[in-house]
Amino acid sequence: MFQKLEDVEQRYLELERALVDPAVIGNRKEYARLGKERADLEEIVERYREWKKLAAELEGHKSLLEEADSDIRELAKAELPALRDRLESLEEELKRLLVPRDPNDARNIILEIRAGTGGEEASLFAAELFRMYNRYAEEHGWRVEMMSANPTGLGGFKEVIALIEGRGVYSRLKFEGGVHRVQRVPETEASGRIHTSTVTVAVLPEADEVDVHIDEVKDLRIDVYRSSGPGGQSVNTTDSAVRITHLPTGLVVACQDEKSQHKNKAKGLKILRARLLERAQAEQQAEVAQSRRSMVGTGERSERIRTYNFPQGRVTDHRINLTLYSLDRVMEGEIEPLIDALITHHQTEALKVAS
Repeated sequence: MFQKLEDVEQRYLELERALVDPAVIGNRKEYARLGKERADLEEIVERYREWKKLAAELEGHKSLLEEADSDIRELAKAELPALRDRLESLEEELKRLLVPRDPNDARNIILEIRAGTGGEEASLFAAELFRMYNRYAEEHGWRVEMMSANPTGLGGFKEVIALIEGRGVYSRLKFEGGVHRVQRVPETEASGRIHTSTVTVAVLPEADEVDVHIDEVKDLRIDVYRSSGPGGQSVNTTDSAVRITHLPTGLVVACQDEKSQHKNKAKGLKILRARLLERAQAEQQAEVAQSRRSMVGTGERSERIRTYNFPQGRVTDHRINLTLYSLDRVMEGEIEPLIDALITHHQTEALKVAS
């Protein structure tokens, strides 16, 4: 580990020298790239330098144990445990910092929620999950923008897509992708029988234009049509809805929430870029399995990452075998305990690989 830290510090010093080189300063793109790399290494270098200083201090205190003066020996002996504890704590922090960071962690996300097995009950739960994530976003000061929705007559969603913007959104929500299973008695169930339904969630990092190049002339077919609400009710009388087909991949995105055709097109392109970025990353890193297919499966009841059991008031995350008996608070957006546990588990597994 310490050889890695030495290498990181040497690279940091190289970057500092490069960033004052006139040739680099004159190349805006290269200067920005090297500046970002330096910023990414800054925290780990600061912690490593703190560790080296503390390690030297510890050795100094050990040498004081050989002093003739008994007061000095006792003082050094008394301070050693705190120094050792701080050094061990720093070592654990350095191990975590050495784990390669997900390059998408700082990005905004496109959140896609779709009703799976279970008919209207699945659609109602899709709406409740969307509300749960909305509440969580509000608590963190994030901005939620509806991109596309396919509502049902009873207040549910067959599909809802939203952009969530804020600091570290992807880093907090990236493990929410998968099949969410709900077990409860539907309001329409007269016999009181418990039903099992599923909702699929996909969490896609928002793509910048530089991440995914789209030639709008060659790569896209854009169709416009008249928007319609549930049951075919007319929303407006202009052809404002937009359907975008990405010809090279066959991906299709439709947006009709806005009255402006241009706004619907802009939203559709955001969703399309996110899906194309996710597709490219999945192809490049098949072992990470971040493609939508691996994330949400088929939506069958047997495939699930989490179960929300209303009769028992519990929520269970099957990936880490964590059960919480606070379902009412979870549905109000208090999902921090689940998210923290998933992140800790991921970091622990990554440390095993890195060590």
